[in-house]
Amino acid sequence: MKAVLSKEVGGPETLVLEDLPDPVAGPGQVLIDVKACGVNYPDVLIIEDKYQFKPPRPFAPGGEVSGVISAVGEGVTRFKVGDRVLASTGWGGYAEKLALEEWRCTPIPDAMPFDEAAAFVLTYGTSYYALKERGVLKAGETLLVLGAAGGVGLAAVELGKAMGARVIAAASSQEKVDLAIKHGADSGVVYPRGPFDKDGQKALADLIKGACGPNGWDVAYDAVGGDYSEATIRAAGWNGRFLVIGFPSGIPKIPLNLTLLKSCDIVGVFWGAAVARDPKGHAQNLRELMALYAEGKIRPYVSERFPLARAGEAIAHLSSRKAMGKVVITIDA
Repeated sequence: MKAVLSKEVGGPETLVLEDLPDPVAGPGQVLIDVKACGVNYPDVLIIEDKYQFKPPRPFAPGGEVSGVISAVGEGVTRFKVGDRVLASTGWGGYAEKLALEEWRCTPIPDAMPFDEAAAFVLTYGTSYYALKERGVLKAGETLLVLGAAGGVGLAAVELGKAMGARVIAAASSQEKVDLAIKHGADSGVVYPRGPFDKDGQKALADLIKGACGPNGWDVAYDAVGGDYSEATIRAAGWNGRFLVIGFPSGIPKIPLNLTLLKSCDIVGVFWGAAVARDPKGHAQNLRELMALYAEGKIRPYVSERFPLARAGEAIAHLSSRKAMGKVVITIDA
């Protein structure tokens, strides 16, 4: 089989396409003929050794795949050969075949395209866990989504609307805000590009306050970080919940007096660890997400598709922060 490998620390230009022996499904594992693989921000970090997990090299990046089961290992009871599945992998997805524990897999309906399936579990899984379990978002509350046109951001917009919230999309261009509104946001705000000095921070906070209204936001979903985080917290409503999702603009330093003045919470969202700690809860969330998909309330927006041989270009495009929705690698295995 062919796989795209990280053999040295570096950017997407360091990735190489090589032939490897086909993997074999061990006990409790299934072998997947991969049809598509989602490209996500952790892929950018993991090849640079900046992610929470550092797999031994060589390894293939790629944290979520979809495909067809071609073999099952001893003890597998939930799946059979020919089943269509999506799977959360951590890494290893940029390959034509993948052996994986069966608990990581979820069946997908025949009507679900492989590219949408490969763009589903990480973004919607992260955002649903964030909004449902960490933010405890309630119908009628105001949800502010930063980075609203990205993969997890658009998922948060759709889920927030499905959960009955008033959704405000914040992004770096009107084109991105318009995309989020098309996916269910009630309104939007275009924020300038940082970094910001003190006056810039105040102006950004005022911009966000104006978008949220006099009562501020109840839940803020921050997939941006950097200087945007402090300005966002300054626009919090009373007892607001600020969800820490990611840091493409850098790791922020928050003055903790703001949490006192706003009586607000700063809540970490580590979906990958939550899945490992509570697989039953994760399985229930996936069932609920599949139901929302079947009802047409959520649907991944795949903006661009790359073949496996151009996986490095796909990562470079994502890291440029110009991509909207999800970027997917398609594989004709």
